[in-house]
Amino acid sequence: MTEKAEKWDIVFAGGGLANGLLAYRLNQIRPDLNILVVERETFLGGNHTWSFYESDVTPAQKQWLSPFIVHEWPDYEVRFSSYMRILPTGYFSITSERFHKVLMEALGSRLVLGADILDLNHDRVVLSDGRTLEADIVLDGRGVSDSNHLILGFQKFVGWEVELDGPHGQTRPIIMDATVEQLDGYRFVYTLPFDENRILIEDTYYSDGAVLSQDKLKSEIQTYAGRRGWSIKTVLREEHGVLPITLAGDIDQFWSEGNPELARTGLRAALFHPITGYSLLEAVRLADHMQDEPVDQLNHVIRNYSKARWSDYGFYRLLNRMLFQAAEPAKRYKVFDRFYRLPEGLIERFYAGRLTFADKVRLLVGKPPVPVLAATKCLSENQFLKTRTNRGIQLEA
Repeated sequence: MTEKAEKWDIVFAGGGLANGLLAYRLNQIRPDLNILVVERETFLGGNHTWSFYESDVTPAQKQWLSPFIVHEWPDYEVRFSSYMRILPTGYFSITSERFHKVLMEALGSRLVLGADILDLNHDRVVLSDGRTLEADIVLDGRGVSDSNHLILGFQKFVGWEVELDGPHGQTRPIIMDATVEQLDGYRFVYTLPFDENRILIEDTYYSDGAVLSQDKLKSEIQTYAGRRGWSIKTVLREEHGVLPITLAGDIDQFWSEGNPELARTGLRAALFHPITGYSLLEAVRLADHMQDEPVDQLNHVIRNYSKARWSDYGFYRLLNRMLFQAAEPAKRYKVFDRFYRLPEGLIERFYAGRLTFADKVRLLVGKPPVPVLAATKCLSENQFLKTRTNRGIQLEA
């Protein structure tokens, strides 16, 4: 006898960052909705650390995010070979451990963990345990998917959260330490001090290729720790990833791929910051954007939102093309060296995705950090699309 299908208003396919935040926020502001989150792993959010600047979010958004925040600092630092700078912008981090805990407490029985999805459509999910879930809408947030209509660079990294034999002496995050040897594109080390002896060390690359040599990067982390005078006592946790950095694309064709009736979220919906590849900020904004929308219109709402954000981020893709196509890989650091000399407010608006016209002019004027002739070839996104063929690159989810 076939088991009767369960009925839900919204089924979230995937319990990663984007779907988790969307489900959490909708549960807060629309408790009347009957929602369910399905995750194939037994732990929500994978194994990650997500961070954001205070200037990225509104006070109201910061308030509803606050249960997820584990660490916070009043400022952060960047380091280059010729200077270092402390920027007085608040910085906050969320761990997957806290993410899992908060969602378990908030959603409880509306979570299904450790269940593979055998079949998925816009209004139906079939699980490996035999359950069939019917919904007014299914939101597919199972990470990045291959696309034939995006041209990408990559931000890839391996991070170790470590306990040291003694105090590390670092009081604030170092978002970019680019004093390291420049390898495989623009390289920097990212460090977050969690307590006196515990710190996250992440070796990061803005690279043309998606291949991640984990053993190589682990060795580089050990080398960096030694250079800082740190002795690693224990590796508490390891995280790694390959994030998409958009150079160009056709957003309408991107959305025409696959099942047009299936709603997507997060990386799968091209909702990520084009410079960093991070999806936290866009997930927060999408949650607020869709909070008053009818459930049966969410596919349309999310697609339109994604396309609008793609349009908003056109200038960022131009900057990415200059970084990846006009700058020699070993000299890409010069772009960021110049950027972090700019006014604090511009830097905040840059990461928040709120650049003004004056900001854009300021970013382009002056002595360029890339060859002028090479830069001019990157100006037109449509022309760039015609001359490039490196599409359909598979990323690690």
